[in-house]
Amino acid sequence: MNILVVEDQRRLADALIAILSDSGYQVDAVYDGQSGLDYALLGDYDVMVLDVMLPNINGYEVIQQLRRAKSQLPVLMLTARDTLRDKVTGLDSGADDYLTKPFQAAELLARLRALTRRKGEVQLETLGMGNTTLDLQTAELSSPSHSVHLSSKEFEVCRMLMSDREQVFSKQTLLSRIWGLESNADENSVEAYVSFLRKKLSYIESNITVVTLRMLGYRMEVDVLQTGSQIDSEMDISKLGGRGI
Repeated sequence: MNILVVEDQRRLADALIAILSDSGYQVDAVYDGQSGLDYALLGDYDVMVLDVMLPNINGYEVIQQLRRAKSQLPVLMLTARDTLRDKVTGLDSGADDYLTKPFQAAELLARLRALTRRKGEVQLETLGMGNTTLDLQTAELSSPSHSVHLSSKEFEVCRMLMSDREQVFSKQTLLSRIWGLESNADENSVEAYVSFLRKKLSYIESNITVVTLRMLGYRMEVDVLQTGSQIDSEMDISKLGGRGI
């Protein structure tokens, strides 16, 4: 699960990152309302943890703009403002839940799990394509022949491409969603990690490949020729078996 934390208090933001990362979540953190809105609209997140009192634009305005943009991203408001009026304002603005400071880590994690269930989506443990499986918990990429562990960036590239195999992802889209808008990484980083991923797919004898569409970006496809060769080989073995060999 990918979580966006929008919190201007750096110590609290760091604590949230530690809690969520230790629980196996992928976390991005930003420290003002405008950055939170930009990340939420451009990124691939399952939940946003949002403070109310933020620089630039406050949390209420962030949610309102998200909902006007037709975003259904679940939002958990995290704030010290605990009056009934504050809670009503947050929920009426479009928040899905409201947690006041101070809080216990266990309650935060439980509320996040509840939000993802409420979203109505099945939280997958694996992604499959062709003869290849990506374990979303362990970052293990496997085929019937071999398996290999992916680094965090390799995993994110692979997950995005396998999750939406019909979409062509530009280098800029991959940069913003995986490295973040404030990263110093450039398109060469994307090319490097796509190359790493291709080598690991080749190593495990996967029949899927990352295809480059010139001037557009990348898409994951099943290698039809390789799949066809495998089918032909199975047919030949079947024929041999029919002759009693």
